[in-house]
Amino acid sequence: MTTTQKTFGLMLIVVVAIAIYYLRPILTPFVAGMILAYLGDPLVDRLEARRVNRTVGVLIVFVGFALLLGGAAFIMVPMLVNEVSSLVRDIPLLIAWLQQTASPWLVATFNIDPFDISLESLKARLLENWQQAGGLVGQVVQNVTASGAMLLTTVTSLALTPVVAFYLMRDWDIVVARIREMIPRHLESETVRLTKECDGVLSEFLRGQLLIMFLLGCIYALGLSLIGLDLALLIGMLAGLASIVPYLGFAVGIVAAMFAALFQFQDAIHLVYVLIVFLIGQGLEGMVLTPWLVGDRIGLHPVAVIFAVLAGGQLFGFIGILLALPVAAVAMVFIRHLHINYLRSELYGDSLDVPGADPPQGQGDQQGDSGKAESPGSES
Repeated sequence: MTTTQKTFGLMLIVVVAIAIYYLRPILTPFVAGMILAYLGDPLVDRLEARRVNRTVGVLIVFVGFALLLGGAAFIMVPMLVNEVSSLVRDIPLLIAWLQQTASPWLVATFNIDPFDISLESLKARLLENWQQAGGLVGQVVQNVTASGAMLLTTVTSLALTPVVAFYLMRDWDIVVARIREMIPRHLESETVRLTKECDGVLSEFLRGQLLIMFLLGCIYALGLSLIGLDLALLIGMLAGLASIVPYLGFAVGIVAAMFAALFQFQDAIHLVYVLIVFLIGQGLEGMVLTPWLVGDRIGLHPVAVIFAVLAGGQLFGFIGILLALPVAAVAMVFIRHLHINYLRSELYGDSLDVPGADPPQGQGDQQGDSGKAESPGSES
């Protein structure tokens, strides 16, 4: 690449990054629609290969997605509502248990009493501040009502997501072909190779990681329900969603499950049961689910995953969290490519043989020529 081309490419990247930063409030439906289109495009391609019209194939995939989501919501939402209602209903009992059981044990063992709360004083304080709380609630309602534009934006984003996904899924191959036509001819082969590698990493990550999160949530929820925990589904799904960050789902789930088990059963054996459930889930994730569904092609270290999620959230909010891990997975492809090029460059050394990497263009010929010149019997 010439200096002009490198400068133009760098300026294009900067402009795109600035545009994303300033347009992030409206990017949610487009990003979500793009993810849905990317996940559904292989299914549409398979239907199209069987001579199904692409628009009809997109509709079939959309109906399939809707049935899956609707069925999951129909089964899980009532159960989650019941568990949350039970949790809210048991809050006074929880406070009483903290006072009567947990607090004396902590005082006797560690000489601390963090639960020095009287139910009567708590009720009295609530009654004393009821009018103030009511005024606060009214103010919150007033603010929510005043921010009708924000509510309208949220509803519009939710409505736009399937529309964007439909058109992108229908025209995915056309868009990819148009983008490929714009690539400079001397960069096309290398760009296509890197793009295919990124596509492989992204497809493995998105489809595999989403499925791992769902399966882990089901494993945790099933295991906790088998030991009789009332909040099994809520804690299991929470742990599954948090599993997008390595070990976070395990940590959040086991702490919440042990606290809930201690409050519900008030014995040590159920804490052991909870520990067994999460150890089984963690073992299945590390030895079965991740190698089977994701594999080792992504190459993201757990620390890199945590940093990517936090950095994405800090820079771009929810959009950044949504894009952090896919962007990091793609970045790893380019980092590996730059690492190989660096090892083959003169900056590192002239004679390094990089495993799996082709020698620089012309290097093999030069070595061959020099070898012929130095070989016995060559012409002087």
